[in-house]
Amino acid sequence: MTEAILLVGGRGTRLRPLTVHTPKPMVPAAGVPFLTHQLARARAAGVEHIVLATSYLAEVFEPYFGDGSSLGLHLEYVTEEEPLGTGGAIRNVASRLRSGPDDPVLIFNGDILTGLDIPALVSTHETTGADVSLHLTRVEDPRAFGLVPTDSTGRVTAFLEKPQTPEEIVTDQINAGAYVFRRSVIDTIPEGRPVSVERETFPELLATGAHLQGMVDSTYWLDLGTPQAFVRGSADLVLGRAPSPAVPGRCGDRLILPTATVAPDAKLTGGTVVCEGARIGEGARISGSTILAGAVVEPGAVVTDSLVGVGARIGERTILTGAVIGDGATVGADNELRDGVRIWCDAHIPAGALRFSSDQ
Repeated sequence: MTEAILLVGGRGTRLRPLTVHTPKPMVPAAGVPFLTHQLARARAAGVEHIVLATSYLAEVFEPYFGDGSSLGLHLEYVTEEEPLGTGGAIRNVASRLRSGPDDPVLIFNGDILTGLDIPALVSTHETTGADVSLHLTRVEDPRAFGLVPTDSTGRVTAFLEKPQTPEEIVTDQINAGAYVFRRSVIDTIPEGRPVSVERETFPELLATGAHLQGMVDSTYWLDLGTPQAFVRGSADLVLGRAPSPAVPGRCGDRLILPTATVAPDAKLTGGTVVCEGARIGEGARISGSTILAGAVVEPGAVVTDSLVGVGARIGERTILTGAVIGDGATVGADNELRDGVRIWCDAHIPAGALRFSSDQ
């Protein structure tokens, strides 16, 4: 049995206003909290025991997931009093692990949607005898990521910070945010202070001659750190492009949860999800979007690649494109919001007040 640590303590600052009232892993994707997809994929890969490293709004996780038995898991929760970074969070939960010194421990970041072959990563770790194994993925433009070059055997040779010039782009391989640690390596992480595995732990291990192995897996991968990425990830789950056993329905153009109401002539496409108690009015057109619980999209509204928060209301004939509407906000009729506009929770936009804006 392989056990795992899930790092779910981040504040989700880049995702605001989605994360004002809800921690990032609990924001719904394809109708359920995003964390549900990660837990279900781990269970499908044979993981039975998972420790959640929580911090921001830590109190919401356990009431929702309990002991994990409904997912076939045993879950434990450890809360950081002060943010400890990725490495510090891993070290902070070490006492809850049951593994022996040489056993593998999986570690996942709580904001990555991926089709990673988890058993293959564990197998690579065991067959190579690595101290730490990393999931690597290839990206077309690696400038926003840390680069991880490897030799011909897949052994990691360096960790390079975000490249600034074309000459610094020596590989298209990046750290994809999933690892297997030898259990004893976790105990070498300093305790009680912030530690970054990316900037401190991994480079120091490499410098001391530890074996760090990379496994390139180029299946679906998406960092859900921005609202636009989160909306896209949810749509990809509904469409079946991103694999998850936790999608609450058949994959297809749309997902309508049981208590939602959709007018017969409304058109929902592109992986749109309509959550519990939401209402979609006559003639509305919604594509690639997430409509959260209790939200209302009034007749004739057009919503594209956008997220409408819990209990929010979109007025008649209003157009949203690439917008995020916070929980409880109201956008009156005949508005047009595009290009990354974010409306804060409980805000009120009068009818016809905005015909176009990209700086809210």
